Amino acid sequence: MKKATLMLTVAFTAFLFSFKTAEPTTWTVDKAHAKLTFSITHLMVSDVEGAFKMFDAKLTTTKDDFSDAVVDFTADANSLNTENDQRDSHVKSPAFLDVSKYPTITFKSTSFKKVSGNNYKVTGNLTLHGVTKAITLDVLARTGMNPMSKKQVAGFKITGTINRGDFGVGAQFPGAVLSDEVAIVANAEFGKN
Repeated sequence: MKKATLMLTVAFTAFLFSFKTAEPTTWTVDKAHAKLTFSITHLMVSDVEGAFKMFDAKLTTTKDDFSDAVVDFTADANSLNTENDQRDSHVKSPAFLDVSKYPTITFKSTSFKKVSGNNYKVTGNLTLHGVTKAITLDVLARTGMNPMSKKQVAGFKITGTINRGDFGVGAQFPGAVLSDEVAIVANAEFGKN
């Protein structure tokens, strides 16, 4: 009886270890190959573009296809650049982003789901101008090998729109002056740690 109990215990332990979850892999953004841009329509006729020059991001996953990925992103709101100093000062002022009061923009994903092939939807909480709202963005993911470092790399193109009114940004400016929708495009290359 003792021998049978011992064999059963060993078999059960082996069974449990066979279901050990994979260790998470962290991917960090290669800032030399990454850009975060936005655009907004001015006077309903022209798109004004800008970018955040200082940001950081990491992605953690246990699956090779990124279907369980968790994204953490932070941007320095004061690093906003639209290639016009006067406009940049205005957008950073209390009339819009109020960067002295809200210096950081963050995004933390709550799901990263494969739609088809290399296409995903990422949903998460965006904190902008002191307001946190759930948003969903489209993601195109590609992987490859860096021929110089011989390390695996992943590239992500993230696109979508947010409503500036949801975050209380530029509330005194109607849609005829500035569109409510702000388009976001991020291109980022990540290296596997």
